[in-house]
Amino acid sequence: MPNGLLDAASLRVHPDGAALQLTIPWYRSLWLSSVTSIALTVDGEQVPESDLAFELNGTRYAIADLPQQSDVLWYLQDHPLLIVRREAPIALGETHEVVLHGELRLPYMQIAPGQDGGPGLYVPNVVHHELTLTATDRDAAPVGLELEVPPAPERSNDDPFRLGLTLYSASAEFRAGWYDFDGLLDRVAELGIGPGIEIVASQMVPTYPRVSEEFERAWRAAFDRHGFEASSFGANLDMGRRRDRDMTSDEEFEVTELLFRGAKRLGFPLVRIQSAKPDLLRRLLPVAEELDLRLAYEIHAPSGPNAPEVLRIRDLYAELDSPLLGFVADFSATMRAMSPTLLRAVRRAGLDDEAVTRLQEIWATDEPMRARQEEFIAYLRGRDFDPGRLGSFAHLAFNMHGHVDPREWADIMPQILHVHAKFYDIDEAGQEPAIDYPELVRVFVEGGYRGFWSSEWEGHAFAELGEVDPLALVRRQHDLIRASMRTGQPA
Repeated sequence: MPNGLLDAASLRVHPDGAALQLTIPWYRSLWLSSVTSIALTVDGEQVPESDLAFELNGTRYAIADLPQQSDVLWYLQDHPLLIVRREAPIALGETHEVVLHGELRLPYMQIAPGQDGGPGLYVPNVVHHELTLTATDRDAAPVGLELEVPPAPERSNDDPFRLGLTLYSASAEFRAGWYDFDGLLDRVAELGIGPGIEIVASQMVPTYPRVSEEFERAWRAAFDRHGFEASSFGANLDMGRRRDRDMTSDEEFEVTELLFRGAKRLGFPLVRIQSAKPDLLRRLLPVAEELDLRLAYEIHAPSGPNAPEVLRIRDLYAELDSPLLGFVADFSATMRAMSPTLLRAVRRAGLDDEAVTRLQEIWATDEPMRARQEEFIAYLRGRDFDPGRLGSFAHLAFNMHGHVDPREWADIMPQILHVHAKFYDIDEAGQEPAIDYPELVRVFVEGGYRGFWSSEWEGHAFAELGEVDPLALVRRQHDLIRASMRTGQPA
């Protein structure tokens, strides 16, 4: 599931009574302090919190202590146990009715900074399961992977852009353990995707934010094996890592510098930065000069190249006047419709046709993102529909889907250092129904862009695990981009 702590194989036998094998309900690693609360009911009876324990990598934590664990990383591929103390342990094959409710916050998605030294406001993530589970001792088998994919078209030196992908595109499959690191890169090579490889550090690096020697060796071995090129290193800033306060300016610098040095060790020429605060950027620029790293602030939905917050960054760049500073253009900013993948997800969560239509109507207005969110949430409450049933979707529907005119990218084209070729769906005609790729190709060709277009399938935020094969979709998107580049016409 896109927002799931549990799957069909989660219930496990355990000497203390029972255990639920958990999956992180997000597509990036999080700190244990991100977990606000967990409540469990089994066969209609509420389990006292005192009878629950959260076990990660052999260490047990009381549920009430999780918000204080700001130094413990819940890595994307970790599957901790929620241990349930019972008088009699369950046996293999037993079936139980389970209701699990979890509340988290996303520490790098800040809505508003803290005041007077207090904690800021962050995007919440609410997870609610009502499942009938059978105790098992094995994980669910991978499903939905396409085995028959036509060979990739030949690359041409005449193509204006170089293609690649961010491994973030396979977030759900990597999170579920369907791929290990080497297997994921082997699959990318098998499908003829590349040569550019981008990573989000908080997702792929087990020792995040530090890059270990072991990870560096595995990375370089895979690149030597397949002839890949490092394109962009995604650096998040977990401002809400602690629950009692936001990061200080010194902590922001220390974590970001650590990430920069890790990117350099892995051979990346560019770091995608999340923050362009003037004082922080002034402190980081000498580090970037020392390491010869380009720094690119991501312009992501709901902002666009001429949004007020981006104009302030453009003014700062003009003041600093460094060739190392630029932008990542993320095509989530310039969508023409809401993605079918998202609309399927909110229907599964309980929205009827009227609510889905109203969602799209509110999204299409020119009101600020926060105002559109609040209008939609008020609409749901007016219909006695709890917005919590949508988990984080009531927020993500707006801050992950922008509708700026694609031609605005031309206004900053000389400063675009990298492209996130965001997409959600490829239809039977080979088109992305929510993003106008032929138009984007035209704007970037005419603007003279000649860097990487890094495919970023973000449907994993909304799609069920196994609903599609994201890497096969990336291949189809590459076909669309190549056809648009070579003909100048819609593919």
